[in-house]
Formats: sequence, structure tokens, C-alpha cells
Amino acid sequence: MRILFVGDVVGKPGRQALAQLLPNLRGELSADLVIVNGENSAGGMGITRETGTEMLRAGADVITLGNHVWAKRDSYGYLDEESRIVRPANYPNGAPGRGWSVFQTDRGDKVGVINLCGRVFMDPLENPFTIFDRVVETLAGQTAVIVVDFHAEATSEKVAFGWYADGRASAVVGTHTHIQTADERVLPHGTAYITDVGMTGPVDSVIGVKTELIIERFLTQMPNKFEIAEGDTILSAVVMDIDAASGKAIRIERIRKNLTNPHYSRTT
Repeated sequence: MRILFVGDVVGKPGRQALAQLLPNLRGELSADLVIVNGENSAGGMGITRETGTEMLRAGADVITLGNHVWAKRDSYGYLDEESRIVRPANYPNGAPGRGWSVFQTDRGDKVGVINLCGRVFMDPLENPFTIFDRVVETLAGQTAVIVVDFHAEATSEKVAFGWYADGRASAVVGTHTHIQTADERVLPHGTAYITDVGMTGPVDSVIGVKTELIIERFLTQMPNKFEIAEGDTILSAVVMDIDAASGKAIRIERIRKNLTNPHYSRTT
């Protein structure tokens, strides 16, 4: 089984890059399932019915979210209605949407997708490590293939969670920091891991935002309104081969594809 995970889609430029690049990329890779993180898809913060629909039409089978999940109030009902969207599972009971779900590929294989937020430099949510334990127990007997989107700030927390989940998750893919890391590997007990898959959005930016606005904030310490940068865009992703019977990962590769470049790069 081959799973393609696309990193944080940032605003309109990210959605446009996804729409233009994902269909061909999926075909070239023969991906069985495409997971896209969409928590920054609406103006750089949150998701709406319109942006969610746009990403699903572009080819996403599953959309995961993160700490900006509640940024757009009009999305609350949408999260309850749209079964292909998974928000962080460590929000309290009663929050809209679902924190994990099982999806079926066209070949009939089932994949469990779990979304979790870290807690270091983030909101004080329930412990993602113990939430993971509970969900894995629930998924037992439903599928051996489990992919975790671990949306967190601290690299130490992400790495620790990867080791904690090794052998119980097929993949732990880090999101949130928007910078693709070069530490992809298959851990000893069969879990594909990367600290951060990177961003799908404007190249000449500070994690998707206009550079001059971020520099001004660092210089003056004064608040300003973030605006999504313009210009060339990049799609950041990982592709993972997983044994559907055992749930063990076979390999993981990074992908970075520039909208102006017809060829994508893969790093083994």
C-alpha cells in the first residue's frame, strides 16, 4: 500500500498548488490514499466548508487539522458533517468533528488515521501519548495500518512520540512547523517517521506569511496582521510504502515539488 501525505496547505496559494500538482503526483506515484493537512487552508488559519471542499476536489481522501481547527466558527458544523476530515483527538469530548477514523482505499484496504496535537508550547490539551493508546486499542481488529498526524511545535516531543508509537503505528508524520525536515526513516519496529513534512504554500515567505510583516514584528515587537505571501509555491509531502497485512512501513521518502518545475524531487 502506498500513502501520500501532503504537508500544511497555507491559504489560497497552497490550495492552488495542491489543485495543480496533486492529481499528476498521485498518478505518478500510484498512491492508494492521499492525506492532506488543511489546518491553514483558510487565509492561513483554520478551515472552512469552501476550502475543505476545494482540497477534497483536488484529490485529498482525508484532511487532517491542528491547533487552528477552531479559527473559523462557520466550520464547526462542517466538521460534524464531513467524515473525511479528522481534527486533533485530544480535544475534550463534545468538540465538533472526530479525532480519528478508518478509511478504505479503492483496493479495499483499510487505513486508520489519527490526528493529535502536541502540548509543548501549545494549548494544554489532553495527553497525546495516552490518547494514542486508547485509540489504538479501539482500532485493534479493524486495521493494521495506522497513520498519525502529530501536529506539534517541539521537535523533542515529536521525536519522543515517534519512538513511543514505533511498532504500533505504521507512520508518524509531523506537521505544524512548515519546514520540511531531513530525518525521515523507518524506525526499528516498523514505523515510518518524519519530524515535519513541510508546507504547501508560498516559497518566498516566512512559513507562508509575507516576509516583511514577520521581520517587522521581530524588529519592533509590535503586533500586525499576518498576510499570506504571493508568488511561486511549493508542495511538500512524504510518500510511504506500507505492508497492508502487518501494518509495518517498508520505506518513506520526502517530496518537494515546485509549481513552476514540472519535475518533483524525491529523496531516498
